[in-house]
Parts: sequence; C-alpha cells; structure tokens
Amino acid sequence: MSTGPRPRLLIVEDDEGLQKQLRWAYEDYDVISATNRPAAIDALRHYEPAVVTLDLGLPPDPDGTSEGFATLDAILALKPDTKVIVASGHGAREGALRAIAAGAYDYYHKPVDIDELGLIVARAFHLHDLERENARLQAQGGDGEGGLLTNDPSMMKVVRTIERVANTDASVMLLGASGTGKEVLARMLHQGSKRSAGAFVAINCAAIPENLLEAELFGYEKGAFTGAIKTTEGKIELAQGGTLFLDEVGDIPLALQVKLLRFLQERVIERIGSRKAIPVDTRIVCATHQDLDAMIAETRFREDLYYRLAEIVVRIPTLAQRPGDALLIARALLRKLVREMDSPVKGFAPDALAAIDGWSWPGNVRELENKLKRAVIMADGKLVTAEDLDLVPDREDGGYLNLKAVREAADRAAITRAIARSEGNISSAAKMLGISRPTLYDLLKQYAIEV
Repeated sequence: MSTGPRPRLLIVEDDEGLQKQLRWAYEDYDVISATNRPAAIDALRHYEPAVVTLDLGLPPDPDGTSEGFATLDAILALKPDTKVIVASGHGAREGALRAIAAGAYDYYHKPVDIDELGLIVARAFHLHDLERENARLQAQGGDGEGGLLTNDPSMMKVVRTIERVANTDASVMLLGASGTGKEVLARMLHQGSKRSAGAFVAINCAAIPENLLEAELFGYEKGAFTGAIKTTEGKIELAQGGTLFLDEVGDIPLALQVKLLRFLQERVIERIGSRKAIPVDTRIVCATHQDLDAMIAETRFREDLYYRLAEIVVRIPTLAQRPGDALLIARALLRKLVREMDSPVKGFAPDALAAIDGWSWPGNVRELENKLKRAVIMADGKLVTAEDLDLVPDREDGGYLNLKAVREAADRAAITRAIARSEGNISSAAKMLGISRPTLYDLLKQYAIEV
C-alpha cells in the first residue's frame, strides 16, 4: 500500500450537498473545497491541485456562467497546466463547449453521474502526470522539445529501464532503428548516473573510416604514423570518469573488436605507437540498428565482445509501433522550429494531422523532424498542410483475415489517434469519432487504453 501523498483535487461548487457527495466519491484524493472565485484562487495558490472540478454557476451569478468563466480564466492564468473539468447543467452544452475552447480539460453533466465523473477525473490526473513526466524526460534527454515525448506504454517501459540501470556500471546495449532516439537515451543514462559530472563522449563508428577508427578510440603518440604531429588522447580517455557512447557499434571491424574487448576486460588502453598501459575508468554504452545475433552467427561480430557490451539490452520501438506519438512529437517539434526559424506558422491543418497520423515513418523521429523543417519553410499560411509536409498518408492495413481482429485493430488505432489529435480531451475525441462520451469511455475500458 502506497504511503505517499494523495493527489490533490479542488472542487469549486456552491451547493454544499453536492460538495459532500463529491467528497465521498473521491476518497482516493486529497479533496479541497471552495464555494466562490476568491476561495478557489486562494486554494489554488496554497494547495496547487493538479485537477479542478468547476461549477460554472457560481455566486454572485448562480443562474448564469459569467462568474464561472471568470474563475476558469483566473485558474488557467495562474496555473496553465491545471486540468479544469467544468459542470454543465440544465442542458447548457454550449457553455461547456465554450469552456473547453477557453482551455478547460473536459466537462460533465448535472445531475452528476459519479462513475462517469470519476473516470474523467482519473484521466485528468493521468494526463497531468504524463505531461509532467514528459517535461522531465525532455530535460533529462537534453535534446530539446520532442526529444522524449511519449504516451506509449512500450516506450515508457524503455525509459523506466534506463532509469533503473542508470546509476549502475552495467554496460548497456540500445537496439533500435535509425532515428528512434538512441543517443537521447544514452544521454539519459549518463545524466542519471553517478558519472554525470564527467564527460559524455559520443562517437559514430559507422561514420569514421576503418583505418582511422582505432586512432579515434584509443588515441596515438606523436610520430606513430604520418601526420601524427602531436600526442592525442582517444575518445576512451576523453571519457575518463564519464560515459563513452559507441553508436553503430556493429560497424567496428573485427581486428579492432579484439582491442576493445581487451579494454573492457582489463580497463587499460595503449595509444597507437606506445606500449604504456593507461588505466581508464569509463562506462561504455552502445547502440546499433543492426542484427548483432545474425552478425555473430556469420562471425562478423565477436560473441565475447557482445556479452561484455550487452549486460543490459534495451530494445527501442519504432515510431510506427507507438500509436499517437507522431502527433505528440510533431506538435512539440513544430513549436521549437517556429521559434528557431521565426516563422508565422501557428499549427497544423486537419489534412496535415491526418497525414502525420497515417504515415508509417520509416525514418522515425529524424524523418519527422526533417518533414517539419520542410513544412515550416514551405508553408504559405499560418497552418501547415499535408502538401507542405510532402506526405501522402499510407492507410494500408494488411495482415488480418479475422474480422473481429480487423475491427479491434481499427477501433484501437482510431481511438488512440483521436485521443492524440484532441490532446487528451475526451469530449473532442468522442466528437471526432462520431460517438458519445459514455461509449468512448466504455471502449477505452474494453481495450485497456490509457489516456
């Protein structure tokens, strides 16, 4: 049983009977109550709740919505990340939709359905936690906006693994396609470790000619070969006390693999042209997009080196295997690019959202960023279009013969994408899907989709 602090929920409601009913329904939360705007703002400042339920009909205008909207505006101005859920009574659906347009997270109808409202509140807390986690991951990843944004369970599992092994000296092998964020995760490992004060040194083994790679890794003495005009430390030495990231480790030639294995076993190196053993305390993190098992079977990669490098193996999913993440990352990257390029672009047109959502992204996040750079340059208006992105949505879904499987796959994909496009707003997602909110909640529960 958890002993940590419970999430804080602020209920802004002038009906004391309903207040008590809601308090009873939210025993899992630390509930704070307020009956008017000043009390609500005081509670917000003092307790900083992540989620607020707000009755739009507050005194001195209990029969209207002016005071409720003023309270909503004040809450969002003071704490923009707060998830505000507004109450819609007497069939006032227009007011609720107006509140969502003004920044509210969702709405509920009066009289209150406790179960439905409980789901809305729980999902609001989940989204708030997710946004906070993504902000933390961006800061840790050191790759700017979009570096490690995710709402995908498999990618979050990768992050949890990275966090668990960061403060050990275990060697880590990151396996994943190009553009999936291997260097970002390697930096997270370094920054979360006791070596974070040391250097993070990265080298792409595929980008350096074979005859120069040894010198890059191990360094050389003056006069060791033509052009060696001074003694130079290699990347391994430069990473003393820190982390050495070997990207595309599968491209290291066999002869050099032997020398690298000796370093891993003995923790000493010899520069080219020297017989002096130099002790080095460096953690090795590797990455590759290649199938190392196949390379070992073909004797192109040493099995003993693999086991030295891969004490912990982390497999990174592709962007295509992370439904909804392409839109999540695209929005963050667009904000970053607009700032950097001083562009008047404000967002995405509907056809651009559909194109991003429907593309298979063989180049992963790197391809997505390249497409967005092109779009920001090419856009004529304030909204990026599918044409600006140079994308034709690929909507071919094959491989299924069972009709139930086809329907379930289609449902999952459509719901996940609608949630991503609506940025977690259940009402907007339901409208996009052409179904009611209760139906969407049932489907979310049926398919175990977290929002």
